Amino acid sequence: MPKVVVQPRVTLLRRGLRLEALTIAWNVIEAVVAIGAGLIAGSVALVGFGLDSTIETIAAAALYLRLRAEMRGATEAEAEAHEARALRVVGITFLALAVYIVYEAGSTLWFREPPEASMVGIALAALSLAVMPFLALAKYRTGEALKSRALIADAKETIACCYLSLALLLGLGANALFGFWWADPVAALAMLPWVVREGFEALEESKADCATLDSVRERA
Repeated sequence: MPKVVVQPRVTLLRRGLRLEALTIAWNVIEAVVAIGAGLIAGSVALVGFGLDSTIETIAAAALYLRLRAEMRGATEAEAEAHEARALRVVGITFLALAVYIVYEAGSTLWFREPPEASMVGIALAALSLAVMPFLALAKYRTGEALKSRALIADAKETIACCYLSLALLLGLGANALFGFWWADPVAALAMLPWVVREGFEALEESKADCATLDSVRERA
């Protein structure tokens, strides 16, 4: 029977930090390209995708700080304090993004303002759809090894981004290939359930983490 080798926690933490650094770098590039191309084409789906990438960057940065704090010997309560504060910001920003999507997509459909075709957006969505599953799998395995709830949740969030990439690709593709201008705002609206759910879940997790931290402080 083969011997199971358990990696030291510090090695897993370093791997988690590298994965989060890669996530931050990817999302920054994705946000800049998506928002720029979306504004040029008048695509609410593409701008919404870029804003979501901006929020993902904030979430990844929060997790990076949490892992780095643990690497430096911080207590669990101190490490999770970073996460609780960032989750609150992320939750509020997700809900603001939902309002933006409803307003912009609704206006586009009501006033029949067709966006231009965006080949840059199509290429970005296809590339994201190809890259994100591998990044999500790596983060999930590392989170399982660390028994890190935050890293596992972040991996699931990355998996959900694959859905957003697919919705974006279908919307932009239908507009470019068949002239279905309404597919773009409809693709943006398809993101809404996930965006709203993530917003409320982030706020709930933030409240739970703050309650845990308060309990720890009272016992100290």
